[in-house]
Amino acid sequence: MKRIRNCFLTLFVVFSSGIALAQDIEQYRLLFEGSDAPEMQLLALDSLMIRTFRSDPEMFINYSKRYVSIALNNGRIRDAARSAINVQHTLTSYAGDPLSAILLIDDVLTQKSHIKDSVILGGLYLRRGRAYSKINLSHALEDYTKSLRYFTENDTLQRADVYLFRGQAYSNRGQFVSAQEDFDMAYRLYESQGKYQYMIHARQGIISMFSMNGFYEKAKKERDILINKMIELELTSFLPNEYYNQALDYRKRGMKDEEYATLLESLQYLNKQDSNLYADIGIHSLLVSYYCDVQKLDEAKKHLNYLEVKNSDFKGDLPSEMNYLSARIDYLIAIEQYEQAQELANTKLQIAQQLGYEDEIMTTHETLATIFYKSKDFIASIENLKIASTIKDTLYNRSVINSLAYYQTLYEIEKAEKELIEKSTNIQLLEKDNRIARAALSFGGAIAVLGFGLLIVYRNQRELKKRKALQENYTRGLLQSQEEERRRISENLHDGIGQQLLVLKNRLIQLKDPESMNMVDATIDEIRSISRDLHPLQLQEMGITRAIRTTIEQMDRNTPIFVTAEIDNIDSIFPKELELNIYRIIQESLSNILKHSQAKAMRITVKKQNNHVLISIMDNGIGYSVVEKFKYSNSLGLKTLSERTKFLNGNMKISSKDTGTFVEFQIPTPV
Repeated sequence: MKRIRNCFLTLFVVFSSGIALAQDIEQYRLLFEGSDAPEMQLLALDSLMIRTFRSDPEMFINYSKRYVSIALNNGRIRDAARSAINVQHTLTSYAGDPLSAILLIDDVLTQKSHIKDSVILGGLYLRRGRAYSKINLSHALEDYTKSLRYFTENDTLQRADVYLFRGQAYSNRGQFVSAQEDFDMAYRLYESQGKYQYMIHARQGIISMFSMNGFYEKAKKERDILINKMIELELTSFLPNEYYNQALDYRKRGMKDEEYATLLESLQYLNKQDSNLYADIGIHSLLVSYYCDVQKLDEAKKHLNYLEVKNSDFKGDLPSEMNYLSARIDYLIAIEQYEQAQELANTKLQIAQQLGYEDEIMTTHETLATIFYKSKDFIASIENLKIASTIKDTLYNRSVINSLAYYQTLYEIEKAEKELIEKSTNIQLLEKDNRIARAALSFGGAIAVLGFGLLIVYRNQRELKKRKALQENYTRGLLQSQEEERRRISENLHDGIGQQLLVLKNRLIQLKDPESMNMVDATIDEIRSISRDLHPLQLQEMGITRAIRTTIEQMDRNTPIFVTAEIDNIDSIFPKELELNIYRIIQESLSNILKHSQAKAMRITVKKQNNHVLISIMDNGIGYSVVEKFKYSNSLGLKTLSERTKFLNGNMKISSKDTGTFVEFQIPTPV
């Protein structure tokens, strides 16, 4: 007790005094080392972390690790989590040690059941995802998605951060549909909170996607607008990154003069602003490569020396290391040091493969082909060229499909606007014709004929309404029965046959029969797939929005059709029964495209509007005659879609030509 009392007295003295920062830090360090009480140690470490956070990152990391360890050992799980979250960026970016950040957060997550705060739980997965983004994008994506399960609707900025970072990860992996959705969501969430600085990050992600798809002019136009906006908002610290990305685009297009001018402009802001390290390394790396291209090796060496001095700052940041390696390889090739260049190129290739950067994998194989050619190893040169060519073809085909989808979307929007004008004109003409017809019917005995005719029409309409109501009730009951039967079969497959197969698999493991075991695994996967198709379990588990996105992602991933999507969150708008019908409408529409359209690309949007939800699906396939499809009874697909839409009290519109099909569903929201 005496020792604890002395510690409290020491804390009081330290807080009350006006001594210099270094003395202040020393006081807390002595307090920490001189105390055996965990509470006093944590108080001292907390003060040390606050005072070293900016002034001494290495000590900040050291004190943070000690704090996490002591807090975990003494049941202070929430405090340990906060410290692990706070130190992640310093460990990852400053120390270049993302693995240590991951392991530290892993230690905290072993006791996550003790954490009830959504911000902290979500933050742990978000921060671990940020660390993983430097070494493994697949793991990063998993953690970003997990973090969204913990953040609530009230954690707006945290969710916006997740969508932004996940969009960047999707974009780097070439999953542009998912990336576009996440960037748009991040932008809207930041905008709702007035966070204009962060809205810029989301916009940067979308512009980068234009570049990746080869829309260089579109990217340049959007980037110029963004740069002007940055200057207007005095957010000039972001400018070097934008100029660096523009220089990269110029380099890809072989526009060396423009590349050089843009790099020089970016240097002006690097000298004035505290810019991020990635842009700094990227700009100087590009300058090394440029000067090697134009044979100004003295200038190249100056920038290479700068990078080598900075090497310890970005150690462990794999994207920055790749840029640095590219610069060194280009310089070594220029001075004919081919053996060293080959060694570094292999290192860069491993990093690119680890990150999954296809374009970097391709360019590295091209570089290796150049190195082997200059080394007179022509066979190895040809082999690397073949690999690079294969990857280039894949990227080109993907770019063509993306371009097709983009321009198809623009065409459909323009066509829809024209059709809207035509419809408006036709309505006006019909109104004029009706006025003329009404005037003609005002003559003499026509009134009596009209009255008799109206009576007949009224009776016929009443009879038709009765028949229609009976038909709709029958169809509604039939659809409900089908869904119940599907649910029953799905559960029987999953709980009955699925469980029996798992028992059989365990017996085969004991019998050591791998061939039969593989057959059973394939059968289990097939049954699970059938079960999911019969009844979408993800609809119950994740909600309709995530279920729709998952279905779209599966189609994008597993079929040759390029899919773009923009899906608003429509969770909790409709009862579960109606959600199932909306999901079936989208599922059956996608199935129709896959089976019949021969489309190369398609786009789906789900928009939440004032009093309804609007679902639009368009493809660039061969089209069909809508009249003929509805005419013949064997065309059940469109008829089922029509009946489901009526079940929802909605409207369905179809437009189909030999250039593609557009289907729109307008579903009113419950009052």
